[in-house]
Amino acid sequence: MTPINAIIISEEKETLLILKKFEEENAMIMEIIGDADNISDGTNIIKSKKPDLIFLDIVLVDDLFFEMLEQLKFSIPKLVFVSAQKDYAIKAFKHNAIDFLLKPIDFNAIILAVYKVIKIREMERSYQNQKINSINILNSANQSNDYVAVASLEKIELIPMAEITYCKADGKYTVFVLSNGNKIMSCRNLGEYSSILDNGYFFRIHHSYIVNLRHLTKISKKDGYFCELSNGAILPVAKRRQDDFNKFIKLKE
Repeated sequence: MTPINAIIISEEKETLLILKKFEEENAMIMEIIGDADNISDGTNIIKSKKPDLIFLDIVLVDDLFFEMLEQLKFSIPKLVFVSAQKDYAIKAFKHNAIDFLLKPIDFNAIILAVYKVIKIREMERSYQNQKINSINILNSANQSNDYVAVASLEKIELIPMAEITYCKADGKYTVFVLSNGNKIMSCRNLGEYSSILDNGYFFRIHHSYIVNLRHLTKISKKDGYFCELSNGAILPVAKRRQDDFNKFIKLKE
C-alpha cells in the first residue's frame, strides 16, 4: 500500500509533534511531506507538494483557504480538522472534512482518520478506473485511437491526441500541454500514458517527457540533444533514448 502524503498546518507545536510521532510509528500508511504554522506558508506547500491529506489545526476567520482549495488544478487534498473546541466540528464538516480530531489527540483517532482517507481514495480511484476502462473499451470497439481519457479524481476529459504537444511528469501526476496553450493535469503518472498514447506518434524522450511527433519542429544537437516543439518548448532527449528516438523518427520519414 502506498502511504498517504500528508502536510500539517498548525499553530500548535504539540499537534505537530504528535502527528510526527504517529508518522514515525506508522510509516507504512502515512508520510508527512511538509508543515507550516500559518495559512500562507501552508498554501505554498499545498501547491508545490500536492498532498493527499491536510491536517488543519488553525483558526480560520474566513473561507479564503477553502476557496483556494477549490481552485487547485490537481486533486483537492482531503481535510482532517484538529481542534480543542467541539463546536469547530460543525465548520469542519461544512467544508467536507473527512474527520475531526478533538484534542487531546490520541493515536487511535489519527489512525481511523487516515484509514478513512485511504478508503475514500481507493474508492475514487476504483470508480475512475472503471470509467476509463469503459472509455478505452468503447474506443477499441470503434477502432478509434484519436482520443485519450485524462483523469483527475474530480473528472475525466477526452482529449484529441493530435492536440497534445507533449506530456510532462510532475511527481505522481502528469501534465498534458496542448497546442492551444492549455494545460491539463492528470492524477495518473507518466509511465501509465506511455502504453496508452498512440505509439505511432508519441515517444518518451526522457523519464519526464513524452512528445508528439506531430508538433516536433526541430532537433538540436548543440550542447546536448533537444527537441524543439511547435509551442516553443525545448525538451531534452535522454542519452540512453537517443538511438531509439532517431530510429523512431526515421520510420516516419
